[in-house]
Amino acid sequence: MQTGHSKRRFPPIIYWLVLAAVAWLAYESFQPSLFDPDARPRLVTARGDLAADEKSTIELFRNASPTVVYITSIALRRNLFSLNVHEIPQGTGSGFIWDNDGRIVTNYHVISDANRIEVTLADQSTWKGVLVGAAPDLDIAVLKISAPASKLKPITIGDSDSLLVGQKVFAIGNPFGLDQTLTTGIVSALGREISSATGRTIRDVIQTDAAINPGNSGGPLLDSAGRLVGVNTAIYSPSGGSAGVGFAVPVSEVNRIVPQVIRQGKVIKPGLGVSLANESLNRRLEIDGVLIISVYPNSPAEAAGLRGTRRDSEGTILGDIIAAVNEKKVHTYNELRDELEKYEVGSTVTLTIIREGEYMPMEIVLEAVN
Repeated sequence: MQTGHSKRRFPPIIYWLVLAAVAWLAYESFQPSLFDPDARPRLVTARGDLAADEKSTIELFRNASPTVVYITSIALRRNLFSLNVHEIPQGTGSGFIWDNDGRIVTNYHVISDANRIEVTLADQSTWKGVLVGAAPDLDIAVLKISAPASKLKPITIGDSDSLLVGQKVFAIGNPFGLDQTLTTGIVSALGREISSATGRTIRDVIQTDAAINPGNSGGPLLDSAGRLVGVNTAIYSPSGGSAGVGFAVPVSEVNRIVPQVIRQGKVIKPGLGVSLANESLNRRLEIDGVLIISVYPNSPAEAAGLRGTRRDSEGTILGDIIAAVNEKKVHTYNELRDELEKYEVGSTVTLTIIREGEYMPMEIVLEAVN
């Protein structure tokens, strides 16, 4: 018989756990601390002077941003159950101060469906905007606010006719409601065409890669001197955001149209006093030009001797065909209209008329048309 105490054996796993714990504690004791109670901010390294182009961009924004405004269009909606009328912001856009009398230029599509318009200046003061008038075919509208002249800084007008592809441009606006946003880019192309809210083609449009997003509409496109060269109007974007393709109505058109809107609330267009064949009829008759259907009584066209289409005993006799305006060829109704609108009411132009196969010049004074 054996006597005495037997040794207690622990399972091998216990020894391995104890050994691992001892090893871990030993490892931790030799690790540096993750924290330093003496930590302080790093010293700031002096940057030095800003680059020349940075300085010019900063100065441009400082000078031009007070001319840019934030526009909110507000619609009225009636609650179907309570019949109460509520005001609902339905869109935002941009604009800029035109003169010291409180006139604001923006896009027509920014305010076209608004029941009420609010205009917020760079100092964050908000004013009621009243529509003076518009040129929907060019997507231009003029508003007026009652802010004192001390709060108004009119924009500086530049020249869009001398723009070159590759020239720097700057856009200031309110994309996605973020007011006073500056984006930069270049003139990507000139002479583009886009459609206005009325479906009318706007010609000689500036294309830029300066980021233009929803909310930039109606804001200014500036050259490197801070002068207005265009009004940001549209973007090409499958996603609805900036894709590097933006369009601006050139300031040459804006500076021609806005004074007319201020004077009379609309653009008075020049015309001839005739009715013209539509595009499909011109194509069907294979006419290279614009066929005159009728001549209005007591019109410049009648005074000049233009002839409309008529029917006699032998059949239909086509009227005069307008082939050119001041030697600029026109092939369609739209081309004729665009060419005539380069002139003021009361101007005298020379039409090239095709009459019974013969070309003949004819002077005519342009009249105002609706």
